[in-house]
Amino acid sequence: MKYRRFGRAGWQVSEVGYGMWGMGGWSGSDDAESLAALQHSVELGCNFFDTAWGYGRGHSEGLLGQLVRANPGRKLYTATKIPPKNFKWPSRREFTLDDCFPPEHIEEYVRRSLANAGLASFDLIQFHTWEDAWVADDRWAKKLDELKQQGLIQAVGVSLNRWEPWNGVATVRSGLVDAVQVIYNIFDQNPEDELFPACAEHDVAVIARVPFDEGTLTGALTLDSKWPEGDWRNTYFVPENLKASIARAEPLKALAAANGLTLPDMALRFILNNPTVSTIIPGMRKPRHVESNVAASDAGPLPADLHAELRKHRWLRQPTKWSQ
Repeated sequence: MKYRRFGRAGWQVSEVGYGMWGMGGWSGSDDAESLAALQHSVELGCNFFDTAWGYGRGHSEGLLGQLVRANPGRKLYTATKIPPKNFKWPSRREFTLDDCFPPEHIEEYVRRSLANAGLASFDLIQFHTWEDAWVADDRWAKKLDELKQQGLIQAVGVSLNRWEPWNGVATVRSGLVDAVQVIYNIFDQNPEDELFPACAEHDVAVIARVPFDEGTLTGALTLDSKWPEGDWRNTYFVPENLKASIARAEPLKALAAANGLTLPDMALRFILNNPTVSTIIPGMRKPRHVESNVAASDAGPLPADLHAELRKHRWLRQPTKWSQ
């Protein structure tokens, strides 16, 4: 495992971190298997773990707390997210700070998440939705400063809406946040345009999420893919999206094979080519997933010619009613 500096926080974090949504919000998760995968990742050098209250109403946070207590001699960086007060994802332009993150709600959920995890503090607290317009209302920043002074949190970040990397640039430039979490993968290269340059200029860490495009870039999806009732993927991979996603993944599968790679390995290493990225947080629910994803860090970035070829696969998408 290789490590990267986490922006101005100065932490040395594993460049392959751990996204914990699947342990709280997806069907088919098993706590024992999840904890085994988490522990295996620690043994392989992973030290950055991202969860949220919204992942099973704190269930995933509880698993993270268990992991930290099981590894008292290791520094594991803990990151979670405050849900919006109106519990609506994604945010919309008309939502105000009072709709989503009034100061009293911020404090309530920081304390709830700490109780869920059984931790005294989190390294990183993030807003689970965000609007750049909120940067002008400094009540959220003042509240987080209070919580920092109390030792409940160490750093602050925002998680940006799907396919809206522009909707965090002003916040980065404000100097009020230490990290930005954004979708970045072979298809979603748009953060490179404005967001990443702003993060580099202001020394703000970048957490790259959804490296496999919710499963498309694993190469495992087919037109017949289905999930149990209640699984989030049923509402995301509507026929329109599933068909288009598979069509775009097919040439990438061939390209990976021609270069002696698996599609997931190629997808992760594409992201590692960008030095602005501090860590990637693939979802990993099984120890074998941990091993394959960590191997991408061991292998390093892709050769320049392959990376250049993958840049041609940028997919310009706009939020829709199903994109969430």
